[in-house]
Amino acid sequence: MSAVPVIAEAFQDRLQVAAIDFGTTYSGYAFSFQGDFKEDPLKIITNNWMVGATKAVSLKTPSCILFDPDRNFHSFGFEAEDEYADLAADEKHYEWFYFKRFKMLLYEQKKLTRDIKLKDDKGLTLPAMTVFSEGIRYLKDHLIRTCEEKDVELRFEEVHWVITVPAIWDDSAKQFMREAAIEAGIDTKHLSLALEPEAASLFCKYLPIQKVEGDDGQGRISSFAPGKRYLVLDAGGGTVDITVHETQSDGTIRELYKANGGPWGGTKIDEAFINFLEDVAGVDTIEVFMKDHKEDYLSLFREFEIKKKTFGPDLSAGQKITFRLPVSIHETYRITRGGDFRRSLMMKQDLKDQITFTGDKLRVQPKQVERFFEATCNKIVNHLKDIFSKPQVSGTEAILMVGGFSESVMLQHYIKDNFPEMRVIIPEDAGLAVLKGAVIFGHNPRAIVSRVARYTYGIRTNTTFKEGIHPVRKKKIIDSVAKCEDCFDVHVPMGQEVKVGQSFGDHSYWPAYKSATKVSCRVYTSTNVNPIFTDDHGCSYIGQLDVDLSDAHSYEDKNIIVKMIYGETELGVEATIVKTGQVLKAALNFLG
Repeated sequence: MSAVPVIAEAFQDRLQVAAIDFGTTYSGYAFSFQGDFKEDPLKIITNNWMVGATKAVSLKTPSCILFDPDRNFHSFGFEAEDEYADLAADEKHYEWFYFKRFKMLLYEQKKLTRDIKLKDDKGLTLPAMTVFSEGIRYLKDHLIRTCEEKDVELRFEEVHWVITVPAIWDDSAKQFMREAAIEAGIDTKHLSLALEPEAASLFCKYLPIQKVEGDDGQGRISSFAPGKRYLVLDAGGGTVDITVHETQSDGTIRELYKANGGPWGGTKIDEAFINFLEDVAGVDTIEVFMKDHKEDYLSLFREFEIKKKTFGPDLSAGQKITFRLPVSIHETYRITRGGDFRRSLMMKQDLKDQITFTGDKLRVQPKQVERFFEATCNKIVNHLKDIFSKPQVSGTEAILMVGGFSESVMLQHYIKDNFPEMRVIIPEDAGLAVLKGAVIFGHNPRAIVSRVARYTYGIRTNTTFKEGIHPVRKKKIIDSVAKCEDCFDVHVPMGQEVKVGQSFGDHSYWPAYKSATKVSCRVYTSTNVNPIFTDDHGCSYIGQLDVDLSDAHSYEDKNIIVKMIYGETELGVEATIVKTGQVLKAALNFLG
């Protein structure tokens, strides 16, 4: 196997860069100009979002989207939340389509297709591509409109757009997001995908010392100095995304260990809170409350979203935490259970010492609130312990916490308490680190010099059948020759460090049949370093590239050379027809 550097594209023509961070819980955008970037990479413009009628300011807006009964886009973010709550209050919401926290579909659904559907909170469905593309379109148009209102000279034709994606997403999810952005009106030539923990890492490299907590006053000088290794813990709303980086002598970043993580984001804390309310009031009560009292439900969880960041382990035993429970919960309990909500709690032996009522306020003991976080935080801690046991990450000195969930005092406590030998770095506004870092990535994508392959990548082939070596079940006669089918021809092994833009391969292929007028390069991944067959455990088909050979006059003329271009945020492939020298470059089709 040989590695051949691919000539880097020119980035100096990216006069303006805009980034969209489409998160599970919250979304936002940011942009900067090339001149400002050269002067100060942190000179990045973001938007302040108004929180409904309260006129409070938020740095991001909720990832909620509303479509009218005719399936037309209506609103996004706080506006969608408020409009849907008003519709529900008047019982006019039943035919409207309301989606929230839908990004997790792209992580959870392992066989994505372009026509996959999303279910809203009432079970109504729309194509996921429509929902994602309209969300991206809204954020794109909002950015352009805001710039016009503020007389900021943003020229759409000069903008390079960056969409953030979790590093642990598979290739089909990345392609889905790219196609959604294209559907939203962004030209694919002016579009990049940025891996979220990488973007955060780039942003934090430039932070001044006073913007960093937990580095003994040394800040970026010590933790991001050449040769230093640090783990990036990007804790978002849906997933926790983890990579380990090393700063190089020229300031670029090298990945040491393959991107990893899991579905342990901040929404798991919300789920634990809902489970607690179900224990208190009953599953049926909370189901009806969530369905019929949208406005009160929204208000309750907006308050919880703010409070959950401040919950910590340092509360004294007598210092209870207060939640304002809407009157509608009491009314719903009376309808579903036929009794008084407060009085019924006195009968619950497991909860009566943990909670009390004062007026419309539910007061909860700190230990009970800690349980909301326990399972999720322990999963993150155990996963980190497993990573730190790997020889590839030996010498890692710091943990960089970014993402909205990293602002949680409780999660910070778990990390610091379990890794006392590590320097824990928490940048100011950790929730914006990915978004602002994506802008920096757009200006300087070569700041990431290498990545580690998360899977083994290869192509399914037929090879000469060898008696006693190949299993009989794989024997197939093709053009009178015994072949062993479904062989996994490895191009990039899992764990291989690959420089950005390198191509791997120079593997030679012919079509299976001499009469074939095209050859299909069927690409597979495997969780094994050296898989033998494409149907082995851990192997998955991810896409293919078809090469037209209709102009070839003989079988010998149908020889092609295939290279995989790895190391970018998206996998590419290159096929060369040997006879003509024609080179076909294409991103693989990972979507059915």
